[in-house]
Amino acid sequence: MSIAFRKELRDLKPYVPGKPIESVMKEFGIKNVIKLASNENPLGFSEKVKEILMKSLDNLALYPDGNATNLKEALSEKLDIDVDNILPSSGADEMIDLIAKTVISPGDEAITADITFPRYISTTKMMGGTPIVVPLKNFTFDLNGILNNITNRTKLIWICNPNNPTGTIVTEKELMDFFEKVPENILIVYDEAYREYVTRDDYPKNSVEFVKKYSNILVMRTFSKAYGLAGLRVAYAIGSKKIIENINKVRGPFNVNSLAQIAAIAALKDDEFLERIYNLNLEGKNYLYDQLKNMNLEFPPSEANHIYVNVGKDAQEVFVELQKRGVIIRPMGGTWIRVSVGTMEENRTFIEKLKEVLGI
Repeated sequence: MSIAFRKELRDLKPYVPGKPIESVMKEFGIKNVIKLASNENPLGFSEKVKEILMKSLDNLALYPDGNATNLKEALSEKLDIDVDNILPSSGADEMIDLIAKTVISPGDEAITADITFPRYISTTKMMGGTPIVVPLKNFTFDLNGILNNITNRTKLIWICNPNNPTGTIVTEKELMDFFEKVPENILIVYDEAYREYVTRDDYPKNSVEFVKKYSNILVMRTFSKAYGLAGLRVAYAIGSKKIIENINKVRGPFNVNSLAQIAAIAALKDDEFLERIYNLNLEGKNYLYDQLKNMNLEFPPSEANHIYVNVGKDAQEVFVELQKRGVIIRPMGGTWIRVSVGTMEENRTFIEKLKEVLGI
């Protein structure tokens, strides 16, 4: 082939999503399969969202509001921040790409952790930037290690809190100390996709205040996890008007579809649903903690809706063997897997099948 592709693509590999239930059923000839691989909401989504979606199907022939006006206004009221500080996107993945397109030029450096959401690294490379990877410390972002790696080429810092896949957090005090030490010309992207699941009091409950205090911080949130709208792809960023204005320049038109905008607005109004998933997740985590401890398996306590577990065997092998038994998890390399917290029935099934695979 004579087509010359961009050199930045040479080392990139396509994202491998969690295996679909239908594929596992077909491959192994089984009928009952549970998916605990992609940190999806086991309760689905709010009935209030379903009601509004069913009433909105007649308008799908029309383009969505390219400005997501109603969604931005709903978020503005909920968060007590100006609409000009908010930018919705088609999931957090799109926002990560938009940020990289806005900030990173060839030769620039972007710092993140070695074990975290992989899109930070791939999108940095895509733009010709150099990812600077700082190893986790006690399964947690090493903020001092990040500070020590800042150079005059650093343009961006990616922080995931709670972290995916480890579920660990950095505290509000640790973050505030860190923010004070990062030069103002470096953008800090603070991704809190799992914020609704956090139980610890020392976690920053209102990150909007970060944006109001620091002009170089961009906060990312999503409706895919606790709100259960992963299939509609809707997230948003909160930042200074200047940052939002420039990201908006590279955003594609009509990027957030009509149903996603409508569903997100309805989801924001259903606090009762959020409380239900929070309590279910907490119950499930505590059960899984007890079971994993009884199995003598290593794992860091999680503040998200997933647990990072050292199964002591090749993770890919465990992944395949669990699939044969109707359970889909996520292999993370080496002997580590990530399992999403499901319903209590799903959690019990996972433990039962994991014991079979590990011979416990």
